[in-house]
Amino acid sequence: MNMKRIVSILALLLALITVLAIPAAASSSYQTYTYSIGGKPLYSPDAYSAYQSLGAADMGLDALGLNNPADLVTDDQENVYIADAGNNRIVILNRYYRDPKYISTFVNSQGIDDSLSNPQGVFVTKDHIWVCDTDKARIVVFDRSGNFEFEVAEPEDALFGDNSVYRPVAIAVDDFGRLYIVSSTTYQGIIVMAKDPETGVYVFRTFVGAQAVTISAWQIIWRRIRTEEQKKISENLVSTEFNNITYTPGVSSGSGYIYVTTSSIEANTAQAQIKKGNKAGDYMPVKMLNTAGNEIMRRNGFYPPVGEVDIFGNYNKDTMSSGVSKIIDVACGPEQTWSIIDEKRSKIYTYDFNGNLLFAFGDKGSMLGAITNIEAITYQGDTMLVLDKSNNCMVVYERTEYGDLLLEAIAAENSLDYTYAIQCWRSVLQHNSNFDAAYVGIGNALYRSGEYEASLEYYETAYDTDNWSNSYREVRKEWMSDYFLLLILIIVVVLVAVIKFFGYAKKVNKKAATDGRERKTFWQELMYGFYTIFHPFDGFWDLKHEKRGSLRAALVFVALTIVAFFYQAIGQGYVLNATGSFATIWSQALGVLVPMLLFVIANWCLTTLFEGEGSFKDIFVAVSYCLLPIPMLVIPATFLSNFVTTDEAGIIQLVTTLAFIWMGIMVFFATMVTHDYSMGKNLLTFIFTIVGMAVIMFVAVLFTTLVGKIVSLITNIVTELQYRA
Repeated sequence: MNMKRIVSILALLLALITVLAIPAAASSSYQTYTYSIGGKPLYSPDAYSAYQSLGAADMGLDALGLNNPADLVTDDQENVYIADAGNNRIVILNRYYRDPKYISTFVNSQGIDDSLSNPQGVFVTKDHIWVCDTDKARIVVFDRSGNFEFEVAEPEDALFGDNSVYRPVAIAVDDFGRLYIVSSTTYQGIIVMAKDPETGVYVFRTFVGAQAVTISAWQIIWRRIRTEEQKKISENLVSTEFNNITYTPGVSSGSGYIYVTTSSIEANTAQAQIKKGNKAGDYMPVKMLNTAGNEIMRRNGFYPPVGEVDIFGNYNKDTMSSGVSKIIDVACGPEQTWSIIDEKRSKIYTYDFNGNLLFAFGDKGSMLGAITNIEAITYQGDTMLVLDKSNNCMVVYERTEYGDLLLEAIAAENSLDYTYAIQCWRSVLQHNSNFDAAYVGIGNALYRSGEYEASLEYYETAYDTDNWSNSYREVRKEWMSDYFLLLILIIVVVLVAVIKFFGYAKKVNKKAATDGRERKTFWQELMYGFYTIFHPFDGFWDLKHEKRGSLRAALVFVALTIVAFFYQAIGQGYVLNATGSFATIWSQALGVLVPMLLFVIANWCLTTLFEGEGSFKDIFVAVSYCLLPIPMLVIPATFLSNFVTTDEAGIIQLVTTLAFIWMGIMVFFATMVTHDYSMGKNLLTFIFTIVGMAVIMFVAVLFTTLVGKIVSLITNIVTELQYRA
């Protein structure tokens, strides 16, 4: 092989290595994701990428560096403020994270040398720097140059109680100069203080945003039986304290919003809210309040903004990352987006103004972008800054091209440029086809442009039933205006047909009762079901003693019930079955026959011992006739579910519930009449029948398990014999 060929091969290998190599900057220590409607993570491109991690030397700090930093904010000039709690000072950096200045000691209003002590929170307005001097229980105010101006003393009011302790850890100031203070030991809510117009001193005004509390059954009983002395000694049902707060101005003066967080909600309470998809703010770890203190957060996403949704996923014993998120800070970003941080996982969750999760990212670790102990978060224009408490450093994240696209789409929506918003959201989908908020964004833009029917497809893709209902309501309104007379005619025809049918059934049943024939026709046996549903006492007596029904008719009612549930499984409208789930007719048959036969067997076994007059066949036939309300109500309810919105879905569910209640009442009276029991005896028998069903299921499972083990043993023995032979 000559030298020229060797050089060519080496050049080719070098080119391949260059193409296949992954640049170090492109790798990431975390995975960005959102959540599906089923609570499963959907991976997405990074919206923010870690740019650098700044330690004390990188920021040019003095020998003290950072020690236990507690808070992080920026001002309108993008300067950075760090509450360096361990060093009893506030560190101020310029927009490039250099040229540090410090607020530590000062001469107070009495002309005495003073200093900060464990400052946990800082907030910056146009003219002032507001510092929570935690250990000295006060708010100290400086001008933007760091010169002392005044201090706000501990609030005094009877609402605080005699044993209350004031420890300010976070503060926000609104456009009117009102102070919203979070005290780590105050449970009544956020402390609101305002300047007295006469004295110019800040005084206590009220509490706002108090969290709801959960009361267990035992607590309810205990509250009733406690003595007056015990009530005075303790009262455990207090609200939850908050841990952080921020304020963001609105589009007009005085229309800003207060975001406040808490990590003290009971884990089982938060977990229950996540499972139920409860979007009320009572038990949420983050709230948005208006300046009047009213909770106004929009929670339109699949899950409320609580941080982690898959609370049992990706469990890591080293990081203890299972369970509900521990939310400790909130920051307001551009275009009304906002982010919260989870101390337990060192993750960041970002939402839009409507509460839709835009992206989540972060993790514990030592690589760039991973944070050992996340403590605080703030925005600096297009950049996100995060404090790492354990490493005493600040991590800088820069917005990526994908993040720019997201923000551009949200900005287009906020500016009501819906045509451009559609283009932006489609560009987002080209990068991330799993992003449901993009489909919702396109649907919203089409809806606001009056293209209601076109928006339905995008809402369906994202399983957004609320917005889908708004569009469908407009589509239905147009359709009803075009076919109003036809619709009225159809309703009248259906009502007349139903009335005529029940009138016909009444005539058939009356004729069957007076014709003197002992054996009824199959049609008469079927029509008799419409008599029993309105006259259970006479109906079930004649069903047994006058032979008005039969086993063949009973089987028809069972089959109709199976068909009704099968139709419900495949034919429900989008609002009630957004994910398009369905079930086979065989699974529906098992769902009807198994509980029905369990009830019949348990009731027959029990009533045989307690002088019941009904045979196994009598009970089966009677219970089968009781099933008639199910197909009679479920089938039309399922059909109508295709024409309702979310506000009207409750009516469909109510009709279905009434069908089950009607059936249950009929089963109760059917067994009572069939066995000729009194009301009390039948009630007792009914309860023990339910218990008997549970016993039969337990024995069946036990027997099945035993048979399975015997079969496995025999199979193993045969296999062993074959092997040795």
